[in-house]
Amino acid sequence: MTEPETAVAVDSDVTANGPEGGILDWNAVDWRQVEEDVRRLRQRIFAASQAGDLKKVRNLQKLMLRSRANALLSVRRVTELNAGRATAGVDGKTVTLSRDKAEWASWAQLRSRSWTPKPVRRVYIPKAGGKQRPLGIPVIADRMLQAIAVSALEPEWEARFEPKSYGFRPGRGCHDAIEAIFNTVSGKNPQRRWILDADLAAAFDRIDHGHIIAQIGTFPARELVVKWLKSGVVEKGWLTPTEEGTPQGGVISPVLLNIALHGMEKAAGVRYRMSGVNAGRVMPESPVLVRYADDLVAMCGSREQAEQVKQRLAAWLAPRGLRINEDKTQIVRLENGFDFLGFNIRRYRNGKLLIKPSKAAVRRFRERLTAEMRALRGANAQAVIRRLNPVIRGSPGAASLLHDVA
Repeated sequence: MTEPETAVAVDSDVTANGPEGGILDWNAVDWRQVEEDVRRLRQRIFAASQAGDLKKVRNLQKLMLRSRANALLSVRRVTELNAGRATAGVDGKTVTLSRDKAEWASWAQLRSRSWTPKPVRRVYIPKAGGKQRPLGIPVIADRMLQAIAVSALEPEWEARFEPKSYGFRPGRGCHDAIEAIFNTVSGKNPQRRWILDADLAAAFDRIDHGHIIAQIGTFPARELVVKWLKSGVVEKGWLTPTEEGTPQGGVISPVLLNIALHGMEKAAGVRYRMSGVNAGRVMPESPVLVRYADDLVAMCGSREQAEQVKQRLAAWLAPRGLRINEDKTQIVRLENGFDFLGFNIRRYRNGKLLIKPSKAAVRRFRERLTAEMRALRGANAQAVIRRLNPVIRGSPGAASLLHDVA
């Protein structure tokens, strides 16, 4: 069965719960109800995973993969909400018409079982230091199916993920990671003043496929995940097979990265209290590790402990196909300061801890404003305000100026 070509007749009597004889009216969908249906099912998967009931988790995931509400929400996500909604994959297709979106939702729910994933299209975007980051853009059908799979896979792992992992997780962001660092190293006499500021080298491109597949276990869409990982990359008209990594640009890739890196706190030697009034807090002699995607900071009581954490992590990462990027990794004292997620964190001689935008982040922000103002030459004041306000206030697009996750 192939992807849909165009939508046919629209049945105005059909509801979002699943049409029987026609295609629903996309503009008449009750999105609040659709989101609520998906949210409740995600909560049930989360609760079952938290309780350790794997059989129930798998049954609920199968229900999520067949859910009409999940199909609708996934199509809406990749065609209306995602920043790359107007970017085509190797097939050159995008979806903009409401009738087509309705047909795609029907296809994703009912007729996509025999779909074979297509190779991703390789593009490059600039990153810090004048380098370029490769992105893999899947075709629109794969993006939709990946979004459907994420809704089933993510809540299972949200119940397992470690407490101080913040990147690409619902309800968490870079400011939460910065707050966790502040809570650890603030105060008159913090115990952890040695900082391991580490970065993983090309994490998305080098994740071991075998490890990811072993981690997701009997996930109902496991075979589809394998095909996405092995689908290949098209660059300048040439198809290259993918033996490792997951395309940075795929909808499911951030979840797979977090799954691959699950267990990093334990590997670094982080220990939490398991009982008592302080249950869930880090034990006094333990390091504290905060991770955002493939960037991490370990706060330690001594330089020797920081070196030990680094060695432990290097050994733990190797079977996963990953390694620490030595060029971007350092061990420093808190008094010397360090940059993390676009912020500079430093304890000064007077005992005050200051967290402020890093020099590199401020430079990127100024360059963005300069470029915007040059592009707006000759425009009226209203156009200038409309264009600059999201950047100045801080929008999802502008947030990337603060940190550069490699």
